[in-house]
Amino acid sequence: MSVARADAKKRVVIPGARPGDVFDVQRQGEERYALVRLQRPDAAPVKSREACLEAMFRSPLRLTLSWEQLRDVTREP
Repeated sequence: MSVARADAKKRVVIPGARPGDVFDVQRQGEERYALVRLQRPDAAPVKSREACLEAMFRSPLRLTLSWEQLRDVTREP
């Protein structure tokens, strides 16, 4: 049985854990915790420049006013 000690930031080193591992911390009693390793999340696919530009042009959040109209609406008289 190995013993681990929490540091000042409440961190504990887990033998066999790899960077990026995700754990579910379950409190099972007053002084008892269980860690369950969850499945590692898949990396999100990287979009190409063309796909990003196409998404921006299809976005409904485009400005429909000209800069002069926007200036008139947002400035106090």
